[in-house]
Amino acid sequence: MIRPAAVIALLALSLAPLAPAAGQNVLRVKPFGDVKMLDTTMNPDAMVRAHGYLVYDTLFALDAGNVVRPQMVESWTTSADGLVWVFTLRPGMAFHDGAPVTAADVVASLQRWVRRDGFGQQLALRTAAMAPLDPMRVQITLKAPWGLVLDALAKPGGSVPFIMPARIASGPADKLIDDPTGSGPFVMKRDEWLAGDRIVYTRNVGYVPRTEQASGLAGGKRPGFDRFEYRILPDSQTAIAALIRGEIDIFEEIPPDLLPLLKNRPEIKVARTSDIGPQQALRMNQVQPPFNNVKLRQAVSYAIDPEAFLRALNDDTSLVGRACPSFFTCTSPYFADVGWPKPDLEKARALVRESGYDGTPVVLLDPVDVPLSHYHVVLANAVFQSIGLKTDLQAMDWGTLTARRVSKAPVDKGGWSVFITGPSGVDVMEPISHSAIRANCDRAFFGWACDAEIERIREAFADAVDPAERQRLAAALQRRALEVVPYWPVANLYLLRGYRSSLSGLLAPPAPAYWNVTRQ
Repeated sequence: MIRPAAVIALLALSLAPLAPAAGQNVLRVKPFGDVKMLDTTMNPDAMVRAHGYLVYDTLFALDAGNVVRPQMVESWTTSADGLVWVFTLRPGMAFHDGAPVTAADVVASLQRWVRRDGFGQQLALRTAAMAPLDPMRVQITLKAPWGLVLDALAKPGGSVPFIMPARIASGPADKLIDDPTGSGPFVMKRDEWLAGDRIVYTRNVGYVPRTEQASGLAGGKRPGFDRFEYRILPDSQTAIAALIRGEIDIFEEIPPDLLPLLKNRPEIKVARTSDIGPQQALRMNQVQPPFNNVKLRQAVSYAIDPEAFLRALNDDTSLVGRACPSFFTCTSPYFADVGWPKPDLEKARALVRESGYDGTPVVLLDPVDVPLSHYHVVLANAVFQSIGLKTDLQAMDWGTLTARRVSKAPVDKGGWSVFITGPSGVDVMEPISHSAIRANCDRAFFGWACDAEIERIREAFADAVDPAERQRLAAALQRRALEVVPYWPVANLYLLRGYRSSLSGLLAPPAPAYWNVTRQ
């Protein structure tokens, strides 16, 4: 098991305190990473998504039961033939710059989103027209009836269909957005953003929440604090000490082996951040050697032992997650272990030999400030070496990793071979929104898997109406993915959040949500 030094308790209690922000009506959170770019469409990173939920809003959202609920939409209608959908916006919504939210903003935002997101692309393929009817109504006309329109507009992970001003969304599709103006419950303070230190938001005093109770990512978003701060603390020991002293209020994704430090402390509570935890996903760069060789990707599928990766986090694996022999999360209605290989290092070594591997270094990106991924990539490094691969483990923070992983350059020119990330469990429950399994080449998630058969099965799934046919197609998708290995699931995790017991109203959605939180 990979652990910090045994003297961690003494170290944590001797660390210099953080300077608190002025005033008491501030919520301070140590997140699981850092934000280094603000474009939620171009970069579907989980930290960028977390930022997005603070500053933007969505047309629909999933509640705590994963039921689609209206968010920015007041009402909607569908024609008898299922082709024409009309969405009426809630009155009184405005962007942070004071401009009213209009149907033109919605259309521009969705048109930008569908270019990049897998679920959005499925919607675009089935859309004949999308246009404002008037300032408050948007009409989407389909080519044929499709029962997943609302599911697409409510998707909570990857590239979320956030709504932003048309003046921003209508910019060049390949230009990164750096203006965080939205209509969400918080306003980003760009002038106080210190990279690697803090990201600051203030309560949007003009935000009009829904009347319903907050549930999941849906319902009334009512900020309980005037100011919200992400405090970037790469060292987990420093963060634990800060939580104990009350210098931060929340520590997202506590490393399980640090939990003993929080025992018998009534001022601290620990709970899962969501009942649907992330799937640790090992991404391989398939446009550069060595993982452009399918035999090597298949070798990885035999080399990874999920139980070992869970034990890397805690000897009591029930605290940290469970093995899930499927590309779909354990909680998915399409979960099945059909064809799943058992860990077999000898088989993995044989596949490495069959591949003709020439010794090209495997460059692993190691996010040292994200403990769960850090522990796993360090273990993956050892596993790769054990099956005969030459490795190069490169340490960096998560923000640097997210910037580095966009590169398609060879490893000797600043490229990469492997990183490990954790898509939300709701993102890997069914084939359409499962961005990790996408194999649409240059438009696929980082690693750029490319397989026409995977894409054919996904499209057939999207068109299927019969539940039995969808089950058959999901199984077929898994069998094909086992052949070409677009990525490899390591394990399904439970994420643990530590927080001050004086806080109440914390939600447990698939993406962090900090509205509805108050201090007693």
